[in-house]
Amino acid sequence: MSSGKAAVSAIPETRLLTRVLDEGYGPGAWHGADLKAALADVSPEAAFWRPSPERHNVAEVALHHAYCVRSVRGQVSGTTPEPFVLEGQDWFELSGPERLAWPQIQAAVEKEQSKLATVVAQIAAGRTESGVSEAERFNLVLGITCHAVYHAGQIQLLKRLHGA
Repeated sequence: MSSGKAAVSAIPETRLLTRVLDEGYGPGAWHGADLKAALADVSPEAAFWRPSPERHNVAEVALHHAYCVRSVRGQVSGTTPEPFVLEGQDWFELSGPERLAWPQIQAAVEKEQSKLATVVAQIAAGRTESGVSEAERFNLVLGITCHAVYHAGQIQLLKRLHGA
C-alpha cells in the first residue's frame, strides 16, 4: 500500500498546485465553504461588523488574506510585487468603507488569488522562472491554501455570529 505522499508526487506539478489552490479558494471544496464561497454572500454591512471592539471583521480578514497571497506570489516568482491596494502590511484596520469599500476588498482578494494561480501555472509550464525550489514552492502554495481554509472558517463563524 502506498502512502498519500507517494501518490501526490506522481501528479504533474501544474495540476497538483492548481488543485491545492482551488481547495482553499474555490471553486467548491469538499470540506465546506472555500474562501471565495465564504466571501460571496457577505453584505457590505456584515463585512465591517465586529463581534467585539478588539476583534477583526470580515473585511479585515479578507484583505489580510489578499496581502498574504500577494506575498506568496512574490516569493514564488522571486519578484517584488506591485504596491498593494492599501499602504501598510498584513493587517489593515477597516472600521467601515471609508478606506476601501467591500466590493473593492472582494476584488482585491480575487485579483491576488488569480495572479498567484497564473504565476504557479507559468512556472510549472516553464514560461517563468521561480525564485524558490520546487519543494519550497509546494510549501508556499500549501501554506497559503491552509491560510485560506482557516480564514474561510473564521468568516463563516463571523457570519453566523452576525446573524445571531
